[in-house]
Amino acid sequence: MRKLYLVLLFLLLQATPASADQPDSLEWKLRVDTTRSYPVCLDDDTLFLIRAGVPGISAQARAMTISGRITAFADEILPLDSVRLEDAGIFTEVLASERYLMGVWDIDAAAAGTTREALARDIVARIRASVEAYRKEYSARSLLQGIGLSVLATLVLVILWKIMLRLHRTVLARLDPFIRGIRVQQKEVVRADRIRRAITLLAGGVKVFLVIILLYAYVEFVLSAFAWTRPFAARVLGLVLVPVRLMWDAFMRQIPNLAFIAVLVILTRYFLKGIRFFFREVETEQAALPGFYADWAQPTYKIVRFLIIAFAAVVAFPYVPGSSSPAFQGVSIFLGVLFSLGSSSAVSNIVAGVILTYMRSFKVGDVVQIAEARGVVLGSTLLVTRIRTPKNVEITVPNSAILGTHVTNYSTQAREKNLILHTSVTIGYDVPWRQIHALLLMAAEKTPDLLKDPAPFVLQKSLDDFYVSYELNAYTEKATGMVRIYSDLHKNIQDAFNEYGVQIMSPNYEADREKPAVVPKDHWYAPPARKPGEPGADA
Repeated sequence: MRKLYLVLLFLLLQATPASADQPDSLEWKLRVDTTRSYPVCLDDDTLFLIRAGVPGISAQARAMTISGRITAFADEILPLDSVRLEDAGIFTEVLASERYLMGVWDIDAAAAGTTREALARDIVARIRASVEAYRKEYSARSLLQGIGLSVLATLVLVILWKIMLRLHRTVLARLDPFIRGIRVQQKEVVRADRIRRAITLLAGGVKVFLVIILLYAYVEFVLSAFAWTRPFAARVLGLVLVPVRLMWDAFMRQIPNLAFIAVLVILTRYFLKGIRFFFREVETEQAALPGFYADWAQPTYKIVRFLIIAFAAVVAFPYVPGSSSPAFQGVSIFLGVLFSLGSSSAVSNIVAGVILTYMRSFKVGDVVQIAEARGVVLGSTLLVTRIRTPKNVEITVPNSAILGTHVTNYSTQAREKNLILHTSVTIGYDVPWRQIHALLLMAAEKTPDLLKDPAPFVLQKSLDDFYVSYELNAYTEKATGMVRIYSDLHKNIQDAFNEYGVQIMSPNYEADREKPAVVPKDHWYAPPARKPGEPGADA
């Protein structure tokens, strides 16, 4: 078969016509390109270079084919001295026993600057030496040697790791007694615990750095101990350095954009400081705006701050590294869709919170009634308002619900014009109304936290079938104590009417009793009640 190939090659060369502008030479027919060369390799070892192609195969394909043949020979058990030369006339064959490895042509020798015979002998020597080294590296002895070196390296790694941990703890323990806070003129500028924490973080960083170097050296050594993994050993450092270099190059390219963002952040920060100073002056009434209340200052500042930050974010967005990438834009759209789908109720509450702020319906500390909830306002945010009831129960009401119902504020009038507390009693027609007025006013006078100026007053609300409805009205400044004030007032009304023998006709009845339904004064403190001044007496 090999002889047939040589005959066909000779006939092909003889059948190629010559022309006047193309020299009839073997060099032209072999299409030499000495400007490029392709290596013939065994494993990672380069044996020689191929600079010329032969009829039907390029120099690159030729180099790849020869490399495959030499590798196949190295993996077999043929002896090294089976590699020999045989003259084929127009080229010299390199054989392994009877197996064809390659051919050495005159043009190969011309490109190498030597003769064909000398080049062929050099190639044979290189093949033998490389195959011998290759077989040694992949032998069982080399494998056992690599295993032994790997075990030894593992033991060294464990010992160094323990030494490093012990050294880390020892250094921190030795330095701890010497750590002191930094003082300037008897004032501690930096506390000792912060310095201790900084030293601990620094020591931890050094430990991590040393661990990385130790692990890198260990992995590279173990990979280099085996011929099968040795090619990867040289790439371990590249696996780390290449991403770092790429990130560094990307960072350097983004420096102008990062500088723009930094300048924008600084300008926005100082602008916000100026806005904050202005609204603080408005809040403390050092500066006044016509029609602008002082309690609007903080909410307005927060809204303006949000708008300024949003505007700065829009301006900075095109300069954010990676903002133009499809992945970044896809994530932005995905998050926007999630926000729009899940924030409808939150947005309605935020809008309601802003409206309530400028409606001035209530503020923190006011006593309000919102639908069925009544209590003291603990706090109001853009989303919810928290109320503490007289029973010490905290209720959270969404702002959108507050905007959709009526709000009763007891504290506003209590601060400005005093709050009127009122209660009603029904008394029969047989009792003079003037006496009823006097008894109710007397009960109001005895009740703490009810003002005497303005004076309490009584209204006769209705003339019913069996009784007259009287309403006592009294002023107070303490809206937060309404429950206690009402309780004290009702106790004093009962005492006053019982003392003067006037029967309260609530609940209704249809016939007069033989004896009035009153409690004589000497029965006011019937057991287990205690008189004032006695231990356990009811205030």
